[in-house]
Amino acid sequence: MVQEIGTLSPSALLEVLDELAALVDNAKPVFMSQDVRVDKQALVGLVDELRHGLPTAVERSDELLRQAQDELESARRSGEETLAVARQRALELVEQEQVVAQAKARAADIVAAAEQQAATLRTNADEYCDGRLASFAEDLDALTAQVQAGRAKLAERLGPDAGRPRWDHVRDPEWPTAPED
Repeated sequence: MVQEIGTLSPSALLEVLDELAALVDNAKPVFMSQDVRVDKQALVGLVDELRHGLPTAVERSDELLRQAQDELESARRSGEETLAVARQRALELVEQEQVVAQAKARAADIVAAAEQQAATLRTNADEYCDGRLASFAEDLDALTAQVQAGRAKLAERLGPDAGRPRWDHVRDPEWPTAPED
């Protein structure tokens, strides 16, 4: 599965990590060693996909967060406008009604309904933002866990002696001798 670089979704990033793990898991072992041979081109291609796709996924999540914040702000403005209209309407009712008590009661009802509507809009917007952020956190946690698992798997395969030259690559090895008593 290869997508155009820079357009990876969070699930596509996870698929690239799965492909990377499968490439390492299915690599041919080197004779008499825990080392494996991996197709360099395939490995570099998957790493490039991650390198280019991860920033895009983070930017997309930032964009979703900005959209959620814009929607919250819009909902708040809408609630404030509704409240302002309700207050204006309440003032008009007070001026038009013959009985001041009835006008005040009606105005209070309108203001209370507008405040309730504004509170509901704020609550809904906050819940939406929280849900989107929780979903993004789960995606990031899953991606982080897979990256850590892949790195741990690679560390196991590399082992503590990964930097030593292999015996079959040394031209004239100096073989250790037994200590003399």
